[in-house]
Amino acid sequence: MHQKIREGCTLTLIALLPFHALLVTVGTKMLAGANNAPLTLLAVWKEGLLALILLLGCVEVVRRKRISLDVLDWLIIILVLVSLVLGFLQGQLLSHGFLYGMKYDFIPLLAFFVLRRVAWSPWCLHLIPRVLIGVGVIVSFFGLLTLYLPQEFFSFLGYSDLHSLYQPDAPLAAFQKIGGTDLRRLQSTMSGPNQLGVWLLLPLSILLTQKKKYGCIVITLAILLTFSRSAWIAAFVIGIVYLFSVLPRAQFLRMGGGLAVLFVVGMVVGTLVAPEVVARFPSTKEHFKRPLEAMAIMEHHPFGLGLGSAGPASNHKSETCVYIAANEDVSWAEERPNLCVFAGERQVQPLTRTCQCPLLPENWYLQIGVELGIIGFLLYLLLIGFVMRALHTKVCHTNYIHCIENVIQTSVLLSFIGIAIASLFLHAWEDAAVAYTLWILIASLLQDTRVPS
Repeated sequence: MHQKIREGCTLTLIALLPFHALLVTVGTKMLAGANNAPLTLLAVWKEGLLALILLLGCVEVVRRKRISLDVLDWLIIILVLVSLVLGFLQGQLLSHGFLYGMKYDFIPLLAFFVLRRVAWSPWCLHLIPRVLIGVGVIVSFFGLLTLYLPQEFFSFLGYSDLHSLYQPDAPLAAFQKIGGTDLRRLQSTMSGPNQLGVWLLLPLSILLTQKKKYGCIVITLAILLTFSRSAWIAAFVIGIVYLFSVLPRAQFLRMGGGLAVLFVVGMVVGTLVAPEVVARFPSTKEHFKRPLEAMAIMEHHPFGLGLGSAGPASNHKSETCVYIAANEDVSWAEERPNLCVFAGERQVQPLTRTCQCPLLPENWYLQIGVELGIIGFLLYLLLIGFVMRALHTKVCHTNYIHCIENVIQTSVLLSFIGIAIASLFLHAWEDAAVAYTLWILIASLLQDTRVPS
């Protein structure tokens, strides 16, 4: 009975996570009115449901009475201990920043730790890919529709009338625009285009392993229209790895090489024809600058700044900062004095104080390094490496081509590779729809060998 309830809750969680931002925005508008920040009680529904799933899982684990630990478990345990010791020494153990850091960095890993010790029924594992494909197609179609809907529609739902901004104390922006243009980036039901692009890697990976791949068209189009270059690169890598797994080597070299050339040429042509869309030099500059700043912080603080000091958790204790080109008009911001506006490297609003902006390394691994120091950085890299090796071993055994028949195993490996790549350029694990879904799927594959089938 516990297993059936847990699996039902898990399927519900996975199905609803991509709609989280939309549901919370609409719910907040209905309960609190317009122009209010997302209600906390609504925003934490996913953590509440995950807590129920983990509680039921713990009951099943306790009934087994024996728990074995492997290298993946020990790496997670040591990482948590490092974060607790640092939090204690720095006096941050009960701070909001530390708790937010724990939410983003370790709750998904805690789910993995517990749920790999429970049994998963074949019907549940069979249904999860179907749910992800169905939700992926729905989210993609809705996203394509929103590219043409007026701002009044989004305001009616409860979204902010601003675009391209995240403000912790205000409603979510309905969409982002590419800097200097009126071109919307596809965001759909999620909190941003990058989050959507990274999550769509999951249903894309599943569809690649299906015989009928019709859904790939709409999901691939949605990924393209997010204009998330990190998601583009990750999707390309997923496609190359998939081709490597199913094609004879000679054919793969021809096709894979051709696709690689096509991808590079497409990026070059796009940069020349529409640099504001593809190259986006101000954004690209930040993708180089911020990781270098993070490495400098790690050099000066080898034991880290503590959980919540960097990445998405730092948004909750910082001001909203907007970065524009040095020659761009900033008059639009005068009506919103709470915004911190930077023209190039210069702060132009407000002029009476120095803004405290979030620390965003634009790299998940370096974010961990800033928070937990060099030791935490290396431990996290080891965890990712061991998980990837374990998935590869689980999926492939001795012949990679034969194992392609196992849809969920292969698609999870492809998804994990893609998100590991995206994490080099984004805080790819920040979104609960990505983190909770994928770590739960990994847990179902990398089960404790003592778990009864």
